Amino acid sequence: MKYSLLLLLLSTVVYGQDTVQFKVEGRRNSVAAQKQPYVIMISADGFRHDYAEKYQAEHLLQFGREGVRAVSMIPSFPSLTFPNHYSIVTGLYPSHHGIVANGFYDAARNEMYSMSNKPMVRDGTWYGGTPLWVLAEQQQMVSASMFWVGSEADVKGIRPSYYYYYSEKIPTGDRIKAVKDWLSLPEEQRPHFITFYVSEPDHAGHNFGPDAIETAQAVKTVDSTIYQLTEAVRTTGLPVNYIFVSDHGMTKVNGEDVLPIPAVIDTTKFLISSSSTMLALYAKDKSGIQPLYETLKKEAQHYKVYLKTNVPAEFRYSDADDKMNRIGDILLIPEWPHVFSVPKSKIGHHGFPPLQVNDMHATFMAWGPAFKQQMHIPSFENVNVYPLIAEILGLKITAPIDGRKEVLQGILK
Repeated sequence: MKYSLLLLLLSTVVYGQDTVQFKVEGRRNSVAAQKQPYVIMISADGFRHDYAEKYQAEHLLQFGREGVRAVSMIPSFPSLTFPNHYSIVTGLYPSHHGIVANGFYDAARNEMYSMSNKPMVRDGTWYGGTPLWVLAEQQQMVSASMFWVGSEADVKGIRPSYYYYYSEKIPTGDRIKAVKDWLSLPEEQRPHFITFYVSEPDHAGHNFGPDAIETAQAVKTVDSTIYQLTEAVRTTGLPVNYIFVSDHGMTKVNGEDVLPIPAVIDTTKFLISSSSTMLALYAKDKSGIQPLYETLKKEAQHYKVYLKTNVPAEFRYSDADDKMNRIGDILLIPEWPHVFSVPKSKIGHHGFPPLQVNDMHATFMAWGPAFKQQMHIPSFENVNVYPLIAEILGLKITAPIDGRKEVLQGILK
């Protein structure tokens, strides 16, 4: 299909090309799709499960009281941004959809994926699974994205009907206006599934820690943004359902006594994909795996060493799970609150195993005409959001997923 550009009210001369809205021409809702409900899924990056109470996010607390609130939502391992945002929209664990970290090595391509590499981020061949917007478009339901991991890429050759390249240059008011404008379109062009992403309080949590005044203010700002969004959408008169989630939590770490990358690792024999909470080692010669593993096991202090074949089952990150062969041959995972080679300016971190470190848990709230009211539910895994949204929108799930419909079925009216 031909792509056309819809310019934002603010000139791209001022804000740059990343502020352009893309529209896929020729997309229309089927008659059946026009009769389905509307869902806006909102993510606030790094919004820990307890932040709403901790910092008295008044609007979100009210929405949670009126609708459905989970004790927490459990991220997939590793509890990082790209793997978990993509797990939420595919219903698959990272080892199954292929975005196994924010950065990783793919042997078949002989390339290292990086979340900061824009051409890679926009290349759909890196992404497995069927994102919700792809599922919707395949079934003649229009979708839109104000940012989400994977939404810029042509996954299965399909992008949302309306989408943006990720840019923090677009003012919050313009983002909200775009959503309102989408919902004000004629029925056949109006998106029924919309994603909306904000980058805070993740930045504040990293830079100042989860207990800082700056993080409290970031939470308040997110709370205000969500309220402004709901108020703008309310003027359309449409029966919109909201799902508010986050990708992971945040925890204060030991930034003074960081763990160095072990000197015994020979970088001529191993590629290293590193983050503060995991080192993934990819062997150029497989015969070197076992000797290095045994050496690391002997010298390890404040971190665990795993072969790809003996990663704990709860991680769902082993050789047997690795559908795209992207998990490292050897994994080094620090024991909380230790981290690898973290600059002292970074106080907060995430990425730890969520079943071991409760601070990694994320947020889940849902409200709107599809949901029961004043309902509290226990913690659940984030892959279960996918079948919930498919059920609300009347979409048929066409490929196997890890999420289970029955986990959240009870929150629907």
